Amino acid sequence: MSAILKSDISQGYLAVTLLMHENSDFLRLVVNSIRKDLDGNTEVDNCLALHAIANVGGSEMAEALAEDVHRLLISPTSQTFVKKKAALTLLRLYRKHADVIPAVEWALRIVSIMDDPDLGVVICVTSLVMALAQDNLDAYAMCYTKAVDRLHRLVIEHEYSATYAYYKVPSPWLQVKLLRLLQYYPPSEDPTIRSVLHQVLQTIMNNSAEPTRNVQHNNAQHAVLFEAIGLAIHLDSASPLVGTAAVLLARFISSKETNVRYLGLDTMAHLAARAESLEPIKRHQSTIILSLRDKDISVRRRALDLLYSMCDVDNSEVVVGELLRYLKIADYALREEMVLKIAILTEKYASSYKWYVDTILQLISAAGDHVGDEVWYRVVQIVTNTEDLQEYAARVVFEHLKAPSTHESLVKVGGNLTNHFYRFIFMELIGYILGEYGHLVANEPGYSPVEQFQVLHTKSQFCVASTRSLLLSTYIKWVNVFPEIKPQLLNIFERYRHVLDAELQQRACEFYALASRPDDDELLQNVCEEMPPFPPRVSALLGRLNMKHGDTEDKRVWVHGGKEANLDRDAMKRKPEGGVLGKAIGDSDDIIGSLAGLDLSVNSKDTTDATVDPTSSNQAPRLTVGLNVNQWFEKLTYTSEGVLYEDDQVQIGLKSRYQGHLGQLAIYIGNKVSAPLTSFTTAIHLNDSDALSITFAKMPPSIIAPRTQTQQLLHVECRRMFLTPPILTVSYLAGSHQAISIQLPVVITKFFEEVKLSPSDFFERWKLIGGPPREDQTIYPIALDDTGHLGIYKYRQVVSGHRLSLLDDVDPNPNNLVAAGVLHMSVEGKVGCLLRLEPNKEAKLCRLTVRSTSETVATEVRKSVERLLKAVS
Repeated sequence: MSAILKSDISQGYLAVTLLMHENSDFLRLVVNSIRKDLDGNTEVDNCLALHAIANVGGSEMAEALAEDVHRLLISPTSQTFVKKKAALTLLRLYRKHADVIPAVEWALRIVSIMDDPDLGVVICVTSLVMALAQDNLDAYAMCYTKAVDRLHRLVIEHEYSATYAYYKVPSPWLQVKLLRLLQYYPPSEDPTIRSVLHQVLQTIMNNSAEPTRNVQHNNAQHAVLFEAIGLAIHLDSASPLVGTAAVLLARFISSKETNVRYLGLDTMAHLAARAESLEPIKRHQSTIILSLRDKDISVRRRALDLLYSMCDVDNSEVVVGELLRYLKIADYALREEMVLKIAILTEKYASSYKWYVDTILQLISAAGDHVGDEVWYRVVQIVTNTEDLQEYAARVVFEHLKAPSTHESLVKVGGNLTNHFYRFIFMELIGYILGEYGHLVANEPGYSPVEQFQVLHTKSQFCVASTRSLLLSTYIKWVNVFPEIKPQLLNIFERYRHVLDAELQQRACEFYALASRPDDDELLQNVCEEMPPFPPRVSALLGRLNMKHGDTEDKRVWVHGGKEANLDRDAMKRKPEGGVLGKAIGDSDDIIGSLAGLDLSVNSKDTTDATVDPTSSNQAPRLTVGLNVNQWFEKLTYTSEGVLYEDDQVQIGLKSRYQGHLGQLAIYIGNKVSAPLTSFTTAIHLNDSDALSITFAKMPPSIIAPRTQTQQLLHVECRRMFLTPPILTVSYLAGSHQAISIQLPVVITKFFEEVKLSPSDFFERWKLIGGPPREDQTIYPIALDDTGHLGIYKYRQVVSGHRLSLLDDVDPNPNNLVAAGVLHMSVEGKVGCLLRLEPNKEAKLCRLTVRSTSETVATEVRKSVERLLKAVS
């Protein structure tokens, strides 16, 4: 690797990548050689070093060389091929050792490369941004605008080279990545961005309306189309675009091509998970059900997911019935997931107790060993908490017990029963229900205590030790409620006292001692009391189902299960919709914990919530510090135009006009250097978006040519009282990455309207408002001008600049200023404001008094006027 000949260097890297492991101690010896090649100016050396880091880079190598890889990516002198490999190398390092990559610190610089003129670089960087943004949404929020802009240039303006046109589709891989990236973020409130996105999505759908004979073209077009439909659903599931998409999806799920059917079913499941109404999907219910029997298992899985998501109160019995019928012939790989989904749907949409119990018992009987503990645990919880259900449940489970179940029949023909013991979950459920509620039906013909005992004990010989342990608990319950069969039960306890299994032996000894106590002893009655209702807890079924869908590198932006499941993804809680059970379905970290008080011998399996979405803070960017920045800002708070910021590279000017609660800002950004400003981005940060709204009239350009100027028009709306001015962030590449964050002079006084009042009207309203807290007053020192006089002209300029009407001849002292105005807000309405300024030449003091119908407005106006009056004094 340190040789002079290129062939020797290549052989050295080949040996490292093939013969060394990422934890090999020998890798420490080559780190410096790799760093030397990263720092070199030869493209081949750079690429060999990047290959080695990506293939065998362990945590130590990643920590040592991540900065060098990042430098290669952002360097303006790096070749296009090197940039692509550097982006993919960083992606590999982040997936393996995310902790060594300062993702937040590098965010703006990495995102800026999405404006690179080479689409190959953009594809690689977009892949990197997708991975980083999933874990750092706020830090990479700037990528949203860049993704929309790139899509607009690709789809609408056709700004791409012929090299990246795949069968006349412009860079489909990049389009898919950008469309997926936009789904990570909530829909933008900016009407300009929404309009551009709508135009892009509409164009994509129009281009895919009719398939062509070219298979490759169709594949590329469909890949983009399905991702575009996913984004349209994410933005607004009730939009006309989604209505158009539903028509297209109906055609795709009946396609002859397996891939198209697969994608159609998957995208329709996304629509079902977000849509306000499921009626457009229900029209194709028969086609979806037929897809359960498709020859391709992946299509069958997507059909199952879609049926699960589109199920509601109206079609629940049909959907659950079809799933139960298909369960008997379904692939073994699908059965466990099907069981969970059927159990969830049965509970969620149960129209009656009878239907719920019958369906669950059919499910357990048909699924056999594929039924997890979560299913029958949940049945126990619901039956215990629902008194009206207990008698029916006891009667039905006993009828199932008397009939030879499918699962038991399969067990019998499976081999020698003396050598094979099987855990019969059906028996565990039946044992619990009969032990608790068998006495409710004991007086009916065919349900006597002796018959219950004989049938249950006959079937117990096919069960494993854990199930027989639970049946012993059933027998001790019967000792208390069925004294007529106590001798038979004592014989069973006596026999099990001598088995080798420790759990069975311990239970049998304890139960034998308990059952042998005198009949008048109350201990047995106290121990065997009926189970009390369980405390309200969520079900563990969804938690178990979520574990079936493991995390991938590209996290899913929605979950199967209907709109409710997606409205609260973080907690994964489901609300009942029309079911009689009234139980919330969610996930639980402890199955046994959700059944506190139930004595079970089996070990619980902890389930883990697969979705973790930490709350991130929306912090304001750090303001740029400069010699005149504050002075420019202060001046523009009471004037309509001027310079907002200027340095050696850029100049930012501003013109503004306001009327009522609306305003318009024209921001002029000039490039002062002889090189273009690339990856140009503007963004607005609002401290309270509910109080103040600022939107761009159009998408900002990504490049500012040398010695030229660009204009950005902003629309402003004051909805409520706000305290903090918005922040404009301008970022660009000029050799290195530059970012400027400055406050926009949008303050509350900009939304005042001048009011003319007579002296009598002014003093009448002044008295009507009264003193504190609607009055804010301050006294501060002032300075005289060079001639020893008060700066009345400057005072008048500041007050009138706050859009307050100066009322002459109201105050008898000609040096005093009196002003009035009305604040306009679209939501909170109008707020009146009165001001008096009383300078004292002899004392060199000034008293400023502001009264308003809103104490917050009075305070803010006083602070703003006082600050500026001090500045001009």
